Amino acid sequence: MSNPRIYLSPPQVTGNEEAYVLDAIRSNWIAPLGPHVDAFERELAQVVGSDVEVAALSSGTAGLHLALILLGVQRGDRVLVSDLTFSAPVNAIRYLGAEPVFLDCDPQTWNLDTGLLEEELERSARAGCLPAAVLGVDLYGQCADWDRISELCARHGVPCIEDAAEALGASYRGRAAGGLADIGVFSFNGNKIITTSGGGTLMSARAPLVSHARHLATQAREPAAHYEHAEIGYNYRLSNVLAALGRAQLETLASRVARRREIFEFYRALLSDIDGVGFMPEASYGSCTRWLTCITLDPQKIATIPERIRLTLELENIETRPVWKPMHLQPVFSAHPVIHRNVASTLFERGLCLPSGANMADADLERVGVALRRAILG
Repeated sequence: MSNPRIYLSPPQVTGNEEAYVLDAIRSNWIAPLGPHVDAFERELAQVVGSDVEVAALSSGTAGLHLALILLGVQRGDRVLVSDLTFSAPVNAIRYLGAEPVFLDCDPQTWNLDTGLLEEELERSARAGCLPAAVLGVDLYGQCADWDRISELCARHGVPCIEDAAEALGASYRGRAAGGLADIGVFSFNGNKIITTSGGGTLMSARAPLVSHARHLATQAREPAAHYEHAEIGYNYRLSNVLAALGRAQLETLASRVARRREIFEFYRALLSDIDGVGFMPEASYGSCTRWLTCITLDPQKIATIPERIRLTLELENIETRPVWKPMHLQPVFSAHPVIHRNVASTLFERGLCLPSGANMADADLERVGVALRRAILG
């Protein structure tokens, strides 16, 4: 192929990454923990606000796993979780031998349907089998309706976890994503808005929870001269070198979010004249990062299907991806209960994620735009 590849959401290195990483190497703080880890935790806490404490970890999945442990989830417990998401939160539930119960999404936000959540919590209360936790996902950079989720959970004494992996820089009613539930988790995988190559964080306004997370994440070693362990621990802490990378990335967070929102507006203007093309709605209560721009195709109005468009753009060396396949349709999770109104399944059938990296040049956008319109219109 003569054209260079355009990726869906590649890493972006534009600022002080090299200088900060070199500082970490020259200081010889190259193992987990160190001054850049401490600084990264402080600086991220300032972004999130709400008096949160932050623990830097090796991945977002590690954060979800620890969050469930901290909230007391055990083998055989039920955890209500978003159906339309990546597999990481469900994997974390299964690590503990707990059972995920999948809840469909609201068509107006693509996030957890709070009506279904209310119904299931009330049904569970009547049956005397409340879930051990609710795990909601801020999908594609848009916050779920956390005031409503928190209200429903508090009514029944059920803790909640915010999987904000895709939503760093998003807001909800003037508050930052990540600090909206009992525990919040970010991911800094290579395709996220900022990256530490691989990494994540756990955060909470409940400082003892974060302190315990740090303890568990460093193999639960007790303060003794020898190696003493009273709990099962994990090797989940972030390295100082990767934290240095994250600090530099965090400095340009605002511009990265702004650029992704610009890219979304480009696509919306590009396709505005094509009847039957829709976009993931932006909830009235907040500001979405538009981590990925997602379109939907109405089969009554558009002759082609998302998979055909994906394959056509692949021939042009342009990466696109289907909307998340709902968890209840995944073979590994198919035996677990699902409460749905066929929203997530429909979005999967009709949805496509477009290249959205903040480092896309205008020429790249134009190239995608030409190929995309041709693929949709035939």
